[in-house]
Amino acid sequence: MSRTQPKILLELVDKVTYKCDQIVEAAGIWAVFYDGQPINLKSQHYLDNEATPKYKKTSFSNPGHARNLCRKLNLQFKTDKFTVVFMNSGRVVYPDE
Repeated sequence: MSRTQPKILLELVDKVTYKCDQIVEAAGIWAVFYDGQPINLKSQHYLDNEATPKYKKTSFSNPGHARNLCRKLNLQFKTDKFTVVFMNSGRVVYPDE
């Protein structure tokens, strides 16, 4: 069964590369929280202090990705404190008023 196509809000086609960028409608953002707080997820090599840490996504426009990450983190850390929070409105912080 195919996924329903999202509503296209804006579209821009580069006439040189023919790359097409589309802004599509989303119901909201799903974010992984720990113990009721938003988190960042940082990964780095344990023995190499010189290595640059990598930051991984913790918020998604698709609920399935957030649920999968939440399950994975709860299993890895042997807890049930990771949750998925649905956000569909918020305070505008940019551009400044």
